[in-house]
Amino acid sequence: MKQTNSHRDLRINVPVLARVEGEGALELDISQGEIKNLKLRIFEPPRLFEKFVEGYHHTDLLDMVARICGICPVAYQMSAVQALEKLFGHTPTPWVSDMRRVMYCGEWLQSHSLHIHLLAAPDFLGFDNAIAMAKDFPQEVRRGLSLQGLGNDLMVLFGARSVHPVGICVGGFYHAPEAEKVAAIRARLQAALPQAEALVHWCAGLKFPQDEQSFISVALRHPDEYAIYAGDLVSDQGLNVPIEDYAQHFQEFQSPHSTALHAALNGQPYLVGPLARLNLNLEQLPDTVRSNLEATGITFPSKMMFHSILARAVELHFILLEALRLLKDYEVPEQSRQIVEPVAGTATGASEAPRGLLWHQYQVDAEGRIQSATIIPPTSQNQARMEQDIALSLQNYGLEHTDEQLRLHAEQVIRNYDPCISCATHFLQLKIRR
Repeated sequence: MKQTNSHRDLRINVPVLARVEGEGALELDISQGEIKNLKLRIFEPPRLFEKFVEGYHHTDLLDMVARICGICPVAYQMSAVQALEKLFGHTPTPWVSDMRRVMYCGEWLQSHSLHIHLLAAPDFLGFDNAIAMAKDFPQEVRRGLSLQGLGNDLMVLFGARSVHPVGICVGGFYHAPEAEKVAAIRARLQAALPQAEALVHWCAGLKFPQDEQSFISVALRHPDEYAIYAGDLVSDQGLNVPIEDYAQHFQEFQSPHSTALHAALNGQPYLVGPLARLNLNLEQLPDTVRSNLEATGITFPSKMMFHSILARAVELHFILLEALRLLKDYEVPEQSRQIVEPVAGTATGASEAPRGLLWHQYQVDAEGRIQSATIIPPTSQNQARMEQDIALSLQNYGLEHTDEQLRLHAEQVIRNYDPCISCATHFLQLKIRR
């Protein structure tokens, strides 16, 4: 391919984005060595889940929202059940709270393992895909599949299945797993710890593009634990508010070039996800996790967007330890759920999906039926930041690179956010008009 001249005008059109939810494209105009226009165009068709749930009883809601994502169904269920229980005035028992956190650990484990080993690592190691990477890194790919399978089994323990689980309900769980099954999975979690510790060092040893940027980090923060299931909204710009105040500070808006909504914090793009969480909540990780990270020589907070893969590895190490801690003295409770009567009003919930903050709000009538719903996933919250990142990263990378190199770098930036997996089998096609 011919070398591009950074001082000539050119347009790069990427008609199919790889590894994002729904359909998308990237348009890039370069003039006189500068990016003049960049559009991350998402053609995600309306899925209408917010309308689908209207009129349904709250007992149907959790199974319905789980269908929004095949990779993060637990996240949607957790944000929804949290919202409903707060509205209905119900406080889960300590056993329910702990086991929900364990189940969420399972989702983080499978999602982080999948992204690190199969989606992101090939970009850093110069492979087209994980299959090609497996020829030179067979142990690493096996490690990823093993950890992913362990995460799936942890979700099955409480949800009966890992894809669209059915175990969570308002008031608790439909079923409590037997002590023998919990003991068996604890043994597997313990055995996986050396893999998780090694994974942090392996990720830290990847060759990261030198690409420091200034961006706003946003995540939940809980006073007593590394936030997964609940917390207040915080940012590195001083924001610290309850999740009910989300709409007072964050704005969803429509961009003319995308059917997916964008989001802004007081008018500015912001980042959610593992890197943002680690930037804001590092001190809440156990000493073992922080010591293992410190041994790599890489420090957080970090302004290196490509440190997201390392942040995922650090969180993976943490969630193994967290699940082990919560399951240590496991006993089957006398009852795994309590009957909760509905109350009319506004229900608001937020949790940390593997990819970042997931915010829900519902209007519920006195019979417990959903009147309206607002669901703001992490991918839409990251969209404006992704566009900003692509522009800055390509400029830092150097627009004098070939068109193919620019395409590959843009792909790497987008995949670094792990927007979703539904299009992971496709690859970017490049079209240039000069």
